[in-house]
Amino acid sequence: MPKLVFLGTATNIPDEKHENTHFILVGKNRMVLVDGPGNPYARIKMAGLDVDALTDIVLTHFHPDHVSGIPLLLMALGLSGRSDPLTIYANQHCLDLTQQVLEFYNWDKWHNFPVTFITIPDEEMVEVLKDEQFSIFSSPVKHYIPALGLRFEFHESGKVLAYSGDTAPVESLQGLAHGADILVHEAAGAAEGHSSARQAGELAQQAQVKSLQLVHYPVGGFDYQVLVDEAKEVFQGEVIMAEDFSQLEF
Repeated sequence: MPKLVFLGTATNIPDEKHENTHFILVGKNRMVLVDGPGNPYARIKMAGLDVDALTDIVLTHFHPDHVSGIPLLLMALGLSGRSDPLTIYANQHCLDLTQQVLEFYNWDKWHNFPVTFITIPDEEMVEVLKDEQFSIFSSPVKHYIPALGLRFEFHESGKVLAYSGDTAPVESLQGLAHGADILVHEAAGAAEGHSSARQAGELAQQAQVKSLQLVHYPVGGFDYQVLVDEAKEVFQGEVIMAEDFSQLEF
């Protein structure tokens, strides 16, 4: 049964209990990391997962609280003896800059397994990858730089999970989230490139999703219940604050 594990749930300032927002999807044949701040290699192992089983990485946008740990992850995989190929997906902006960073680190000197980079077009509902258990689609969202939201469709159960990524409210999210069983949405606060918990709740209600899980929220003593109450003012379904290492099964 496929499952999603939150490796981090904080906004861009983490604390001792919360890493920046990223998560991993674990299936029978594929393990897909979505974003990679901090030390993804260690976080995956802390989740009790086999990091060598990682097959794909999807990057939503090029900000350090989402991609800073990718060079460290690739180095650790290589030095630990990995030989299996790895595929990295991102929009053109993020992919170009990620490759530049790897070149700055002289990664050709230390990576010794095949890495393929695939550009995700800046279009709505693009199929990123398809596995026998699930398919992943992307749509552009509204952040300070080019960014992506994601939709996961699970073939056997028929379940759907949507992920907003970092974004202000934008029309493309309606299609991405429509009818989802679970919407994972950021709650950093209303801004040009971010959303409040209330705005996340409004989308959840409009897109007719069943459950809303909030991520990318302030930590360090912040009262999370305020965000739950804010979303519940406009969304009639379940609202949950996602926590690091919590899991969702599909």
